[in-house]
Amino acid sequence: MRRLSGLDASFLYLETSAQLMHVCALITVDPATVPGGYDIEAMARRLDERVALIPAFRRKLYNPLWNLHHPIWIEDDEFDLDHHLHHIAVPAPGDSAELARLCAHIAGQPLDRGRPLWEMHVISGLEDGTVAVLVKMHHASVDGVSGANLLAFLAGTEPDAPPPDPGPAEGAAGGPPDVLSLLRGGLADVAGRPVQLAKLLPGLATMVPKWAGRALRRTGMPVPFTAPRTTLNGTITGHRSLAFTQLDLADVKTVKNAFGVTVNDVVLALCAGALREFLGARDDLPPDPLVATVPVSVHDRTQRSTGSNKVSAFFATLPTHLADPAARVVLLAEHNRQSKAHHHSIDADMLQDWAQFAGATAFGLGVRAYSALRLAEKHPVVHNLVISSVAGPPVPLYLLGARITGLYPLGPVFHGAGLNITVLSNAGKVDVGLLGARDLVPDLWPLAEAIPRAMAELLEAAARRTG
Repeated sequence: MRRLSGLDASFLYLETSAQLMHVCALITVDPATVPGGYDIEAMARRLDERVALIPAFRRKLYNPLWNLHHPIWIEDDEFDLDHHLHHIAVPAPGDSAELARLCAHIAGQPLDRGRPLWEMHVISGLEDGTVAVLVKMHHASVDGVSGANLLAFLAGTEPDAPPPDPGPAEGAAGGPPDVLSLLRGGLADVAGRPVQLAKLLPGLATMVPKWAGRALRRTGMPVPFTAPRTTLNGTITGHRSLAFTQLDLADVKTVKNAFGVTVNDVVLALCAGALREFLGARDDLPPDPLVATVPVSVHDRTQRSTGSNKVSAFFATLPTHLADPAARVVLLAEHNRQSKAHHHSIDADMLQDWAQFAGATAFGLGVRAYSALRLAEKHPVVHNLVISSVAGPPVPLYLLGARITGLYPLGPVFHGAGLNITVLSNAGKVDVGLLGARDLVPDLWPLAEAIPRAMAELLEAAARRTG
């Protein structure tokens, strides 16, 4: 029996028809690289072969009424690949705009909780002859790192590479437990919660004053609820907008080296420059800097072995109020240094430990009330958007035999923050995926097109600095 951690289960409890808690990846591939030629049936056989080796692709939720704890992963004895693999064609003319529109529609549909929580949509009919693959996985089952690892099992460094060795059967779920075992486990957890709470409270009581003190002295990350209000920040529905773009990793490293900053600093500076142009064109650029939530993996810091999600996050100041791109980089680097030090002062396991107390009923009712009352539009803005940066494969990969030409990650959006920008390095490129709440940002292509211009600005600034 494998029970979801509290953090994993929280993504189930927070999900509604408007606030969908799955992550996606839009992957473009070159079908000409497939040995023997591209064929959807051959791709399905390759996928089936690999899914059979990885238990995480075949587990589903088990949460009967008598379960008093978080849901459980069990083996889906009726697993059928046809429920997860879909082949569709993009409408004519098959350009990037039509592909994005189709993928946005798919991203706006919830996953079926009665089956393993993933889907793969193979999309043909693109005008340039490539094939696109949209992969959806629920956040309850993966975070950025574990999701990338699962995708890696479907890929290889050669077009005809054999299935990888999955190693120990991590993720194996087994069958459903008997009723008595489930009841005993749930009752034991409920009885033990006061003791668990007593152990956690001293750490929280010590951490909060220190954290708040640094935030108020402006020597750490921004204080929540101090972000400026923009049209990105409101109540969302289930409708999505989507766009994507690609940059050269060498350009990012040129700026990084010229200013002596990190790749993440450059990514945030890129986003700040593009958002400044995008919001300015909408007459929506606030005089104060934006605040972004930046997810951070704690896989290398956590002491907890259970659960798929091992993440934390920090708040980052985006200097969208500054016109000079060089000034934006310098300010971001300094603010990020303070924010990261501030974030590292918090126990890496604190979020996971407190999430164990998450309750499905309370969370579900809370999210629905928050949406129905449109509270995101009535209290100060917590944060403006989510920006995530992930290190991807440094060498070309082949997905089920076809060479990957683009790998665009797409994270979820939330009430109060209707835009997610996720950046992934991939074989010498930087792939940027943008997902938005369509009611707040109907068209994300102007923002996607502003990102290469922001890169050009940074390269000019880097040249002046080194020249």
